[in-house]
Amino acid sequence: MRIVIAEDDPLLREGLALLLRAESLDVVATAPDPDGFLTAIDVHRPDVAIVDVRMPPTHTDEGIVAAVEARRRQPELAVLVLSAYVEQAFATDLLAHGSARLGYLLKERVGRVEEFMGALHRVAEGGTAIDPEVVAQLLARSRPDSRLDRLSPRERDVLALMAEGLGNAAIAERLFVTDGAVHKHIRSIFSKLDLAPTDRTDRRVAAVLHYLENGK
Repeated sequence: MRIVIAEDDPLLREGLALLLRAESLDVVATAPDPDGFLTAIDVHRPDVAIVDVRMPPTHTDEGIVAAVEARRRQPELAVLVLSAYVEQAFATDLLAHGSARLGYLLKERVGRVEEFMGALHRVAEGGTAIDPEVVAQLLARSRPDSRLDRLSPRERDVLALMAEGLGNAAIAERLFVTDGAVHKHIRSIFSKLDLAPTDRTDRRVAAVLHYLENGK
């Protein structure tokens, strides 16, 4: 796995590089700003980019803009975005524009090495990784008249883990239930959220989008 890191904080940037190299991953370049990041993407053609949301010069959304441009230049690029705190608009936009090979984690997750590496590998392999804290905060903000109120506590647990990007087997392991039980809960979630099967809609993604969007 070839990785480029875009992070303006030199301590975090070099710490991430050391961590990943210790895990036998190939950090081919690091950059402190969007221009350096995009140059590294063009030169090295990495498999994964780890990008800070807020970068110079204004420290607003430069990292997101750069990540979008990097994916335009290299559509197969996996992107894992790091943020200091929950930025809900980006969390929902992440899935609205396609969820494959994308992740959004809080920076504090980096210190939990096993969780961080699991999310990194999931994104690199084509999946989605949404920070559990993001999911929890969005759940706490959901509207009282939402269709989410139809879900049982266990179904909400399952949907929360779906929103993190976990597959059925991983959800079953996390909740200490069988794969069959997870499948049953997901079918019920689709039914309660009025998500009928169609050729044009991935019901799993639609369920997660509804979950995230109702945190607004």
